[in-house]
Amino acid sequence: MLCICWQTSERTLDAPDLLDDFYLNLLDWGSSNVLAIALGSTVYLWDASDGSTSELVTVDEEHGPVTSVNWAPDGRHIAIGLNNSEVQLWDSASNKQLRTLKGGHRCRVGSLAWNDNILTTGGMDGRIINNDVRVRDHIVETYRGHTQEVCGLKWSASGKQLASGGNDNLVHIWDRSVASSNSPTQYLHRLEDHTSAVKALAWCPFQSNLLASGGGGGDRTIKFWNTHTGACLNSVDTGSQVCALLWNKNERELLSSHGFTQNQLTLWKYPSMVKTAELTGHTSRVLFLAQSPDGCTVASAAGDETLRFWNVFGDPNEAAKKSAPKKNQEPFAWANRIR
Repeated sequence: MLCICWQTSERTLDAPDLLDDFYLNLLDWGSSNVLAIALGSTVYLWDASDGSTSELVTVDEEHGPVTSVNWAPDGRHIAIGLNNSEVQLWDSASNKQLRTLKGGHRCRVGSLAWNDNILTTGGMDGRIINNDVRVRDHIVETYRGHTQEVCGLKWSASGKQLASGGNDNLVHIWDRSVASSNSPTQYLHRLEDHTSAVKALAWCPFQSNLLASGGGGGDRTIKFWNTHTGACLNSVDTGSQVCALLWNKNERELLSSHGFTQNQLTLWKYPSMVKTAELTGHTSRVLFLAQSPDGCTVASAAGDETLRFWNVFGDPNEAAKKSAPKKNQEPFAWANRIR
């Protein structure tokens, strides 16, 4: 089996005070090409198109630390989940807080997912809440199925199905069309095959009913699901904790990030699940992945308090230029540390 090993990332930045917590989601790359990362109680923004950097917010000690960040589809507004159970909405263009969502959760909010004007929040209390950010009474649906912390949330591209993963080792599929604001909504499927916490979730970009999920240290598998039927299509033992998953938007490939012992990123061909590359350099578990809007570059953040950038997926539109002398395309060449 041929396995290409890429030893170094394109660029490495220091990320001091990045929380080494498997259950949080502290990195996101928005549609406006701005990367958000939470370091302790502060959210920082980097604009990959012009090289500008800014601090969006430092939350008060009694509210923090920040436990999740997620860009709205417009790439301008961003949701910030907090340790005190609240969620703040910010306008990154004006650097102003728009509102605070309260009352939905009893504990920290470690996972967030947007679906148009609906912000879905997942908490340590096991609750999943749909919040309509346009209205005063923002809680419009509550999904109850997890008994422990919800650490993974992903809407399908169509916005019709929501996947959730929890510290109870469960994956749930929820159908938006049958949601009701009158009572806790029943899940469409409960997927019980994982044997450890499930944070890593990724909907396939070329097959709408295909979901990939990854299990924690006691599980170590990537599983593939038909979300219409609830059937498990395949399970692959990766040998280490699966922290995050990303599909290549242009090729049939899947990228996974891992913990002990190698703390690597692994690129897999789909559906054969043959390893085509291993990306090494992190010295602690690679907790968070985020993909640039063009799909080419992946940012990874790890417990070693570094942020690394990998041109792992390339760009099909640039294929013709590969024979030309390579120009410096490092996304953050102007900086060598976060703060």
